[in-house]
Amino acid sequence: MLNQYETVFILTPVLSDTQVKETVTKFKNVIAENGGEIVYEEDWGLKKLAYPINKKTTGFYYLIEFKANGETIDKLETQYRRDERVIRFLTFKLDKFAAEYAIKRRSNKSVEKKVEE
Repeated sequence: MLNQYETVFILTPVLSDTQVKETVTKFKNVIAENGGEIVYEEDWGLKKLAYPINKKTTGFYYLIEFKANGETIDKLETQYRRDERVIRFLTFKLDKFAAEYAIKRRSNKSVEKKVEE
């Protein structure tokens, strides 16, 4: 049985847009290659950090929501630790209430996009 997870990672701010996309693709591939299924992803863009990390005050934030088994999480987090472009990361398992909230959050985002158009 696959559990539902959400991972957020922060990339170093000195990367170009293509480097950010390459890095995100790399992590999405790690999930897919290990039997995971990506449910949703969101690029939060360049944001100010709450406190400096490695003398950096900003970073590119990215969220990926996916279904996978526990072994996939181990492999994904190993890749985060090995990649020097990743400043911080957090992966957590969604319980049924968090999963319902994530669905509601996604539907609200799609409604907001339709209103803007």
